[in-house]
Formats: sequence, C-alpha cells, structure tokens
Amino acid sequence: MERKDFETWLDNISVTFLSLTDLQKNETLDHLISLSGAVQLRHLSNNLETLLKRDFLKLLPLELSFYLLKWLDPQTLLTCCLVSKQWNKVISACTEVWQTACKNLGWQIDDSVQDALHWKKVYLKAILRMKQLEDHEAFETSSLIGHSARVYALYYKDGLLCTGSDDLSAKLWDVSTGQCVYGIQTHTCAAVKFDEQKLVTGSFDNTVACWEWSSGARTQHFRGHTGAVFSVDYNDELDVLVSGSADFTVKVWALSAGTCLNTLTGHTEWVTKVVLQKCKVKSLLHSPGDYILLSADKYEIKIWPIGREINCKCLKTLSVSEDRSICLQPRLHFDGKYIVCSSALGLYQWDFASYDILRVIKTPEIANLALLGFGDIFALLFDNRYLYIMDLRTESLISRWPLPEYRKSKRGSSFLAGERPGLLPRNSAASLGPSFLVCTAKY
Repeated sequence: MERKDFETWLDNISVTFLSLTDLQKNETLDHLISLSGAVQLRHLSNNLETLLKRDFLKLLPLELSFYLLKWLDPQTLLTCCLVSKQWNKVISACTEVWQTACKNLGWQIDDSVQDALHWKKVYLKAILRMKQLEDHEAFETSSLIGHSARVYALYYKDGLLCTGSDDLSAKLWDVSTGQCVYGIQTHTCAAVKFDEQKLVTGSFDNTVACWEWSSGARTQHFRGHTGAVFSVDYNDELDVLVSGSADFTVKVWALSAGTCLNTLTGHTEWVTKVVLQKCKVKSLLHSPGDYILLSADKYEIKIWPIGREINCKCLKTLSVSEDRSICLQPRLHFDGKYIVCSSALGLYQWDFASYDILRVIKTPEIANLALLGFGDIFALLFDNRYLYIMDLRTESLISRWPLPEYRKSKRGSSFLAGERPGLLPRNSAASLGPSFLVCTAKY
C-alpha cells in the first residue's frame, strides 16, 4: 500500500475506532494483537512501558514528591526505597517524613538537625529496638561492685549513677565503663541527689547533708527532722533544698546557709517523695515559670508554692479515694504539666492546670504495678518479679524483663530509670524513648 493510501486508510480506521464503545475497542485490540507477529509485539511492549510505567518521583518536582511521600507510612516508604536507586535517594532525602516517623515512636525531635539520612537511621534503630522489646531481647544486665553493705539510695544523671549505702559511703559511677569516679564517707543514705560539684544526702539518722565531691568534706548539715529523711530535692537558682521525712513533715531549707526556712505540715503518713519543679502551665493558682513543690505520702499528693512565707498553705491535695481505701505507690512523676502516680487501681494522670484526672490506665492482667518512668509514648512499670514496658497509646504492656532479687522498699527507692548516652538523640531525654537504663539497688 502506498504511503498516501495508507495514511487515508489510517485516518478512516481512527475515526471508526473512536466511535466504538470501550468493549468494542478492547475486542478490536485483542484481534489486532492476535494477528501480530514478534516484531509488532516487541514494539507494543516497548511503547506500553513508556506510556504506562511513568516514574512519577523522577518526573515530579522534588517539593511535590516530598508532599506525596508524607502520606505514606514508614514501612511502605522503606519498601519503596527498594524500587530503584533514584527512589531511595529521593525518599532518604525527605527530612520531614523521617522526623515525623521518629516522633510517632516517641522521640523528641531537634528541628535544627535537618539531615534526613540521620533521622532515617534513627528511625531504623528505633524499629530494631522496638522489635527487641517485643521479643524480650532489649536488655542487658551488669553489676557495679564496691559497697560492703546494702545499697539503699540511687540517683542517675547524664551517664553517672550515685549509690548510697549502709557502709556509710556514697559512690559515683560511670555507667558506661562501670568504674567508680568518686567515693566519699557519709552517713547512712536513704536518698541521694548530686551535680558536678556536690552531693546531697537524706539519712536514716534524721538529717540531711551536703558533701563536696572533690574533697569529700561535708559542707552543710541540716538538722530538724525527727524521723528518717526519705527524699530530697534542691534547686541552685532558688538556693533551696526540700526534704520529706518519716516525721510526716516537709522541710524547706536555705541550701547555702543550712537554715530551715519552713516546715510544711498536713501529711499523716511518711513523706516518701518530694519533687521541686518549674510549672509549665497556667492556672488560677500558679503561672508558667513558678516553682512548685510536690510531696507524697501513702494516700495523698500535696502541692505547695515555694517561697519564704512562714505560713505556707497547701494549694491542692490529690488522692484517688476519699476514704483512703486505695494506697498510692511511693513514686511520683511530675514534668511541670502532668502528675502521674500509680495505685492498686492503675496509673493515675492529673492535668496540672486544672488538677483534674485525665485518665486512669488499668492493667487488669497484673495488679499493683509500681511506676518507674512516664513519657509521651512509653511508661516503665515493675512488680516483684518483672520490669514492664507499656505503650501509652494502646495502654498495653509490650515487653517485660526479669528483675534481679531485691527487697521491696516501702518508700520505693529500690529502682530508678535513666538513659544511656549514645543510644538516644541528645534531645530525647524527656520522651522516654526506646533505649533506657534501669538501676536497681541490691541488699
């Protein structure tokens, strides 16, 4: 057929083809394919791939590609990375996608770090950690040996662990190496807290003391309690130290002078926990930036303003039962926004702005779990046998780990939680992410 006649025939066929229904068009194509040889079928295959298999990530502007990728879940994105080198390059370069994925796993994000590959690696490490948690393979156990009597008090900060013992000493350990950094002679320690220069101890001898790490000298001795001091906290900015005691009182001291500024009464049981913390929310009773003191006993949590007033009044008393039929576990979490405490009924979370109970998390399968740590996504709990990890989004226990033998303490100081340097981003300390450190005092 001549070229001119072919073009005329093709135009007529095209007009007729366009007038057909979809079903008729499909039948026509099926018939033409059946009449085609290898050359025609190869030609058809090559052109169909170009027409149908368009690489949209390659063709779209990068901004639009990132926008589309944000709608995919992380696991799908990881699968997409296997499609081609180009897809892996584009997906791995989307910072917002991987930062969001890390946030959803409970990691706090430093927006100044815009390296997408960094956050992708963080996400992959977190996924591995989560799998290890679910498979009960996430924990390692090690011992710090050096005390000659029972260890009663623990405090962890920035990779360092302080231990107070009945051998009349306190030691500071580098957790990563297991080496003792400092060791000083003290009294019997029921509570400890430290910073780079000093150590503050609460004792069974009814006193509180402040010690200098470098020399081991006692720089202040706080006398006034008539019962053992179970909890201490301090703030250098305020120059204030607070202590809770078995004499049912909380005392406020001048940290540098060693004098008692105030004695807070109202508790009818041992005061097992005191927490000095900046408020982060506004209410009728306080403003953001105000320092607040929380004190807890067996049944109640009391909230106090911190100041030098002689007649300091309790702002609010929280409890889980008016008739005192439900006991609180001797542990308390307060981050300036929420108060969390454990009881026989479960975990109670209060909103600090309104003092209302936000939720009660019950664990019907395991009773009387004590609180060890509470974050945005995870909580650490324990009983006499196991350490448990709870996913707060589903309120379910996702992992457990057997604990070493220990003697349970009425004031709850046998365990504490921290974070191991290098396993978490520097900014994730408040999130209770997938990597953490648990310390237990052995007797």
